[in-house]
Amino acid sequence: MSTSKIKDLDRLRALLQEARANGKTIGLANGCFDLLHVGHARYLAEARQNCDVLVVGINSDESVRRIKGEKRPVVTLEDRAFVLASLLPVDVVCSFDEDTPYNLISAIVPDVLVKGADWKVDDIVGKDIVLGAGGKVEAIEFIPNRSTSGIIERILERFS
Repeated sequence: MSTSKIKDLDRLRALLQEARANGKTIGLANGCFDLLHVGHARYLAEARQNCDVLVVGINSDESVRRIKGEKRPVVTLEDRAFVLASLLPVDVVCSFDEDTPYNLISAIVPDVLVKGADWKVDDIVGKDIVLGAGGKVEAIEFIPNRSTSGIIERILERFS
């Protein structure tokens, strides 16, 4: 069941310690993942190709509200985490309350940090931690015209 993939930070650390002991590389992708769509699914599938274990850091509801505004998220953390955990490329889902995943990255120090190519490498949160530990940062191309904000706008246009 996909809920077994949803871990708190302590359980995540234990899982990753075991994975590393077995020679596995750890990757981290993160985001709000509100209204999961094909762009997210392809991004995570490609992210998984860069590591043996893909951890997805997901912003808490409070964090999403601070970043995206009071009307977001549309989907609760519990539901977003469940859907993410249901995806084959995703090995573990862990939420964080901060606006950025910096503390999560500090806690797990992934071997590979994956972010969308719409981010400038210099602006990627946590790259200093990953690169400093000998890891790498991978930029994944997004599918054009696929975004949660765009989906919400189209829904509002069609039903208003």
